[in-house]
This record gives sequence, C-alpha cells and structure tokens, in this order.
Amino acid sequence: MDDQKPTKINLDTSENDKLILSSIDKFLEKDVKPYVKEFESEDKYPQDIADKMAELGLFGATISEDYGGLGLSAVTYSKIVENVSSVWMSVSGIFNSHLIMCAAVEKFGTDEMKNFYLPKFATGELRGGIALTEPDCGTDLQSIKTKATKDNTKYRINGTKTWITNSVQGDVLAVLVKTNNEISPPHKGMSLLLVHKDQGYIPRKLKKLGYRGIDTGEVQFKDVEIPLENLIGTEEGRGLQQILSGLELGRINVAARGVGLAKAALDDSIEYSKIRKTFGKPISNHQSIQIKLAEMATRLEASRLLTEQAAIAYDSGQRSDLQAGMAKLYATETALFNSTEAMRIHGGFGYSPEYNIERYYRDAPLLAIGEGTNELQKIIIAKQLVE
Repeated sequence: MDDQKPTKINLDTSENDKLILSSIDKFLEKDVKPYVKEFESEDKYPQDIADKMAELGLFGATISEDYGGLGLSAVTYSKIVENVSSVWMSVSGIFNSHLIMCAAVEKFGTDEMKNFYLPKFATGELRGGIALTEPDCGTDLQSIKTKATKDNTKYRINGTKTWITNSVQGDVLAVLVKTNNEISPPHKGMSLLLVHKDQGYIPRKLKKLGYRGIDTGEVQFKDVEIPLENLIGTEEGRGLQQILSGLELGRINVAARGVGLAKAALDDSIEYSKIRKTFGKPISNHQSIQIKLAEMATRLEASRLLTEQAAIAYDSGQRSDLQAGMAKLYATETALFNSTEAMRIHGGFGYSPEYNIERYYRDAPLLAIGEGTNELQKIIIAKQLVE
C-alpha cells in the first residue's frame, strides 16, 4: 500500500473546465432531459444525443489535445459523468466505453496507430468500445476463449463476446483475445486488437432490465480477418495489462455514475418529501423520512469525495487501483441504497414510470456489476492493504 498514499483533494476547477461543464449542463437540460422517458421506455438508441455529444467533444474528453481531444483531467471528466448520470445514466456509457478504448490506443499504440485513430476517435467519426467479457467469463478475464491466429499478413479471430457497449451502433472495438494458448500464466498470451465492424463481426442487441437506450450486444467473430498492424502495441502478450490500465479510468467513471444517480435519487426525494403530506404535514417533517434523507446525503457526499480522490490519484500518474476500487465500491453501493430509499420515500409513486425513481431502481444494480463486480473491488482493496 506504500505506493498508494492518501492524496490531497483539490476541488479547484479551471475557468476552461467550468465553461465545458456549463455547456454540458445546458445540453443536458435542453437536449437530454426532455427525451429520457421516450428513449428509455422504448429502449431506443439516442442517435441525436450521441451526435450532439460529439459536437461538444465528449468522445475526445480525455484524449490529448495533440490528437484533437479536449485533454480533460480525470477530475473534470468525473464531474461531467456525474452530471450526465444525474439526468440519464445510459448516456454516460456511450462515451465511457469509447474512452477506455481510446486510452489503450493513446498509452500503448504505435505512433502510426495513434496518428490515424485518435483524431477520428476524438471527433466521434469513429466510435467504439472494449470487448472483454464472454459468455463463460467476466471477472476472470484470463479464461477468455476468443482467439486470434496469425499468418504473415493478418490475424484471424474466432469467438464470442457479450455485454459489449457500443457493439451495435459503434464502428470499432478493442477486442481482448488469446494469441497464445500454450503460455503460462495465461495473461502472457493475451493481446488487444482493434477490429472494425465492417471487417466482419456480427453484433446482436441484448435486452436489459435497466440501462436502456444504450446498445449492449453479443458479438460473434467467425474467421474475422484484420491486418497485423491492428495489434495495440508492438508485441503480443500485453493485452491484459493494457486493458487493466484503462479500467482504472473506467472504474472512476462508474463511481461517478453512482454519484450522479445517487444525487438524482436524493434530489427527487427531497423535492417529493416537501410536497407529499401525511397526517396534516409534509413528510419531510417526519423523523423517519429525515433519517433517510440524512443517510442518503451523507453517503452521497462520501462517495463524491472518494471519487474525486481516485481521479486526482489517476491524474497524478500514480497507481490508483486502490482509490478507484474504493470509489467504485462505495459510490455504486450508495446508488443502490439511495435508489431503494427513494422508492420507499415515494411510496406507490416510486413504483410507477410516472416518476424517475423506478428508472434509478432499475439502473443502479448494473453499477455493482460493471467494470468489475463489487466483490472483486473488495479483493483488490484488501490485497493493496496487506501488500
């Protein structure tokens, strides 16, 4: 744990970042909030919203300015994700998975790969995500079965990935594959490849309890051929290391989503408690409701501070899996807690699509599963504590 010392939290935001946050808040109010119920209830991909996010530069949020991105810090990025998720969590997933792919290319790709892809990623001309999970493995990525065989000019990929964000509407995926099945430990035989949809993979949209609107798919690779230069990096066997580096930012993102959802649940509950009356007075005057609101608010604030601390650690360049794991664990459990308490505060109305509460209740469980289960986060945290 010595290399992951507590990080001083700096809450200052630059003027440029404040302008970006303000622009995104206006976008959320005008172009997202009025349409959430329509897209969410019909599980319809919000293409217009995605296109407007591209105009705002969100697909290049954390990409360096050298490649046409905004070059935002993880701290500012997490604030964006919080604000977006407080309106509609699904929208944040469209650019988060994309940016994890971008981070892998920017950190580990060749100069030729970076110069070709990153400007297109930054503008949203090419949009995509990461393809890790398979039907028989999620947390245990070393057990993946998707393989890529190589000849003199190309890789041939066979296998299946599932629960892949942006696989249906996106253009390209960073796919974790086995390039060597014989080597031990298995992670030394894993590589990360960029695969375009028009190179032949077949996506199928999956239905979900929550997190609707965004496309999540199963992807079939059957003799899909790609050029050798689509390998991320200069040598095989580095794929797991490359993707785990990106997942630190991904877990900060998921923590920020939890903060945003928990905030929305609290804000709605406070507002409702002021107008709903029982026994001749607003329910906000009842101690039982006050206790719930106090607990929700305290957990929310703790979640936000943990997320900011993880983002600052990430920005400093130090190893941040401990902080990211703590933030992801606590903030997502807070989202689950606050959404459940919000439903209790709203009573029968919380169970109705007339209010947003039932959406929060359906969306929150995903956060405890995505980007590594919360059980895995506890193991990561404990290992860092005892090392």
